[in-house]
Amino acid sequence: MEEQIGIAWHRLVNRLAARRFPEAAVELASVSRDAALLFRALGGDHGVATQAGAKTRHGARRTLLERLAGSARKVDLAWLDNQALRLPPVIDVFPETALNRSLYFWLAALCAVDPRPDLPWLTRNQAAARAVTHDFPGLAASYARLVEAEIARRPQIGKLAQDEARQEQAIRDALRNPGSVRTLPAARRPPHPVLLWLRPELPVTGKKPQPDHSPDQPSRSGSTRQSDKIRRMAEHTEMPERKGGLLLFRPESIFSWAEYAKVEHETKENEDQDLAQAADDLDIIAIARDRKSVAKKLRMSLDLPSAEGDSLALVGDGMQPEWDYRTHALKPAHCRINMVSLADAEPCALPRHLERDQQRLRRQFGALLPLHQRLKAQSEGNDIDIDPYIRHLAHRAGAETRFYFDQRKRGRDLACLLLADLSLSTEAWVGEDRRVIDVIRDSLFLFSEALSVTRDRFALYGFSSQQRSDVRFHTLKAFSESYDGTVRGRINSISPAYYTRMGAAIRRASEILGRQKARERLLLLITDGKPNDADHYEGRYGIEDTRKALIAARQQGLRPFCVTVDQEAHEYLPHIFGKNSFIIIRKPSELPIRLPLLYAQLTHQGH
Repeated sequence: MEEQIGIAWHRLVNRLAARRFPEAAVELASVSRDAALLFRALGGDHGVATQAGAKTRHGARRTLLERLAGSARKVDLAWLDNQALRLPPVIDVFPETALNRSLYFWLAALCAVDPRPDLPWLTRNQAAARAVTHDFPGLAASYARLVEAEIARRPQIGKLAQDEARQEQAIRDALRNPGSVRTLPAARRPPHPVLLWLRPELPVTGKKPQPDHSPDQPSRSGSTRQSDKIRRMAEHTEMPERKGGLLLFRPESIFSWAEYAKVEHETKENEDQDLAQAADDLDIIAIARDRKSVAKKLRMSLDLPSAEGDSLALVGDGMQPEWDYRTHALKPAHCRINMVSLADAEPCALPRHLERDQQRLRRQFGALLPLHQRLKAQSEGNDIDIDPYIRHLAHRAGAETRFYFDQRKRGRDLACLLLADLSLSTEAWVGEDRRVIDVIRDSLFLFSEALSVTRDRFALYGFSSQQRSDVRFHTLKAFSESYDGTVRGRINSISPAYYTRMGAAIRRASEILGRQKARERLLLLITDGKPNDADHYEGRYGIEDTRKALIAARQQGLRPFCVTVDQEAHEYLPHIFGKNSFIIIRKPSELPIRLPLLYAQLTHQGH
């Protein structure tokens, strides 16, 4: 009974302390595309994604109810870094939905035109607000409404200490008249967060992450996985050797979490712990590598410090460059391609569960076979076109002799290279008995069966990576090989491993496809996620390198196209491939049958 009363009291205090309007809440997911469009239209960097930002501990004075509830220590603010435009995951601070929605667009505009990121927080935000309202008058009216709503929710000046009151008045003056306040009066406490301004400091940096040579295997069962889209601050640290421990005081006296705590889930009490709430209580989540499995897992997005790439030179065959967006330079011979031949794969027949789909595709692709076309008005041929011949005789056309038929074979002059992502993420399950890698394997089988009917030239390769020194390029079928049991055996032997250094793999594939003499050359990529690797090839670095590799492929006359089963691919693929050069398969199980049909559509458009 005592515990139930405590829980009820805690919920009541939290509800009274919360200055939120959940009925007017607006989620980032509902406005992210429009906010990103506005950000880029106002001059923002096209390479950054739009993501939820981590909460910031502000240190300002809290009300009595907030202190009793232990809430309102952190606040959602916006900022811009090299990786993404960071916006609050949810905005519910105003009683009107329109105001909460307008705040998203105002913050996106502020990040787009931020003129002086190096200035102090007060000066910088005033300068940015002044630039937006001056250069884009359409946003001025929205800003005026947001200012009044923000001031209405801020603490009353009369209830503040004298030094805090002066500080609060200066902030209100700066909001109403950007550029009018030069300095912020000193006070014992930081000011109450300004939701219309950008974050006062950049995310904290930590230790450089060490490469992981044995990534965790995704599991179908066993540990319980929770999903949480809130972004949190994190840093890398070393795994402590100490195991367990003894508390020499009552747990009730603990008011906050330490920056790092190794928790062993050995009791039933810990098994039901709310991991998301525990993560929220931490200012900075320390990340260390531990080979042990746990009873529960929480999937979350973290703001980790940027890792610096190593610059050691590599030697060997098959070296590929890599684009560094930070220096706007192409690093020559930066990645080593290691060709994997799969020569030991045992030949096999087409799996029986694909035979029905194979027969249907063979009938459908039979329509793409080269046809004989009858051409009229030819100067020579085996048959005479009677109508032109009669007109020729009637008018005595002299030397006019273009009254023959000619039979010509209409061929399909194209070559296609299919590049499959074989990274460890394809180990994930997409149903009760199928993984992404199984879906990709079946797709390669049916794709090959369909193209063997049309006799189009095609090649199959797969790739994975373990940092820049080991980009594995699996040869499943070369252009010079025919599709047979040997190729089927190689397809049947593929398995997931390591990471996705997409740029290097695309450059290697472009070299192979570029040597084919064809009117159209299609580079088809199958993947289940964005570019990544165990080193610095994460986030925007991998995205920009992949984009640069695709630009180079198009300059060679190749036509890249991406097929993905990643349901969040719309956040990054338009920037990498372009608006009309990718497709998202909503149901991964449909990929095997849809891939050949997609190929037929793409090549039909080209002819």
